[in-house]
Amino acid sequence: MRIKTNRKAGFTLVEIMIVVAIIGLLAAIAIPNFVKARTTAQTNACINNLRQIDGAKEQWALEARKQEGATVDAAAQTAINQFIKGNAAPTCPANGTYTYNNIGVNPTCNASTNHTLTVTAP
Repeated sequence: MRIKTNRKAGFTLVEIMIVVAIIGLLAAIAIPNFVKARTTAQTNACINNLRQIDGAKEQWALEARKQEGATVDAAAQTAINQFIKGNAAPTCPANGTYTYNNIGVNPTCNASTNHTLTVTAP
């Protein structure tokens, strides 16, 4: 003889609360790390853009026979952009703007103090 039990399969409230708590804990750990990784990626992309601008500026200075310390005006910036792939100035991923500066001076970005191009001597 079979005994009939009227039991429904499912999760209890305590089990669901434990799963939600674990997911919340994992999210609390992951979100700050995601924000930090995004900031680091933006900083690295901006520094690489500054490196491209510096290389294009140096090539333009050689081709235009400009001396170190020569000023870079708007017309010169347009000419310098011809040496960058796409013939346009790169844009900062952190919504900053680039300043080309004079010949011999590294370009800068106003987005953050972390976006600086440092050149090491060989």
